[in-house]
Amino acid sequence: MYLGLDLGTSGLKGILIDDDQRVLAEATAPLSVSRPHEGWSEQAPAAWLQAAEAVLGELSKHGLSKLRGIGLSGQMHGATLLDASGDVLRPCILWNDTRAHAEAADLDADPRFRQISGNIVFPGFTAPKLVWVARHEPEVFSKLAKVLLPKDYLRFWLTGEQVAEMSDAAGTSWFDTGARDWSDELLDASGMTRAQMPRLVEGSEVSGELRPDLAERFGIPRGVVVAGGGGDNAASGIGVGVVKAGQAFVSLGTSGVLFAANDGYQPDPATAVHTFCHALPGTWHQMGVILAATDALNWYARLLEAEPADLTSGMGGLQAPGKARFLPYLGGERTPHNDAAIRGAFIGLEHATDRAAATRAVLEGVSFAIRDCRDALAATGTRIESLLAVGGGSRSRYWCEAIATALGTPVSLPVSGDFGGAFGAARLGMMAATGAGAEIATQPEISAVIDPVAALSDAFDEGHARYRAAAAAIKGLT
Repeated sequence: MYLGLDLGTSGLKGILIDDDQRVLAEATAPLSVSRPHEGWSEQAPAAWLQAAEAVLGELSKHGLSKLRGIGLSGQMHGATLLDASGDVLRPCILWNDTRAHAEAADLDADPRFRQISGNIVFPGFTAPKLVWVARHEPEVFSKLAKVLLPKDYLRFWLTGEQVAEMSDAAGTSWFDTGARDWSDELLDASGMTRAQMPRLVEGSEVSGELRPDLAERFGIPRGVVVAGGGGDNAASGIGVGVVKAGQAFVSLGTSGVLFAANDGYQPDPATAVHTFCHALPGTWHQMGVILAATDALNWYARLLEAEPADLTSGMGGLQAPGKARFLPYLGGERTPHNDAAIRGAFIGLEHATDRAAATRAVLEGVSFAIRDCRDALAATGTRIESLLAVGGGSRSRYWCEAIATALGTPVSLPVSGDFGGAFGAARLGMMAATGAGAEIATQPEISAVIDPVAALSDAFDEGHARYRAAAAAIKGLT
């Protein structure tokens, strides 16, 4: 039996799997976000521990006496600051906190950060947050002994070990992503030291053992190992079996992610593609990220006072893009624009534009944004040979047909089930406990394969060209 714990922004989820990777039980506990000032986003690490206790307590009702390994997944980039005694100095500054935008720009202006980390220094990354703390909370910074990422603070509670793993560490802007190690040069450039960083392991390696008191409390055998785990998207990649070059998944959740596995390190920060280590040794991954996927459809549905599912049901077969175009930049955009100020728009509206036409434009706009991500990945040399679709938006066949046709790539839909971060974390726990490797990270059974509509290929190419022209025009206005 193996346990995966996924520490998200809105909740902590636990999944138990058996030796055949069948889900035995799951439990969740909610979390809330504090926003004390505009652009701030924080959580109290103590709330993560309370959530973990609730999840373990619920799962212990199913019996944990056969548990052998635990894996961790979680939200990336958060800054959890500890003093020399291991006590938390202030609330964790989360991934979606933008207070450090000026500090991020300062660090990104130093060419070493892109050269060594392989990524733009985004405001949500960890390093600029610590520069902000040094500037604005010097008393806190003076007591700083260790910085942990959110899931790694959960590990500290579980094991007493201060450890990070490669996929999460790669999102800090302190990491030499190609060498899979902390960069002393980048640490020094942001006023930090290697001593303030946790020890590193690979995601499938043992990072420590569960504390005896916790084992006794929840009916767990002594000596259960805790794997390094992975950042949320890397763990999801393990969960859906995207672990080899050519494999990819598109996630249509609140935001959108096009995630591709790589056997080598091939960064290109100018594309605004994230290039991180994967959760398995000797592998990397790249992501194109858009900030509004189903969030764009939900926004549009609120305008019409309708349910999103009602808007997308009964749409029939895929149609050629019309004159109406939608740009889904409701809160800025990452890939490929790296522009927090850019905003969305409807363009090309006319008297003939009805609810159905506008709905198609929203789905097409997100599909074209995913194509932008694919083109950015291609510019780095990353290839996509197989593509899985996950997330709530993948339940819309029309949307999947639009993405398949926009990308010119078949989209495979897994059978119903949870193959996300918690499942991937459980797989990593299995690897750490048994010595298994990537061979257990198989892809799920496929329920359907949606092929591109060949007859509409040219029309979608033309639609994407019009979308790009509209994006350029809007970008010039922001």
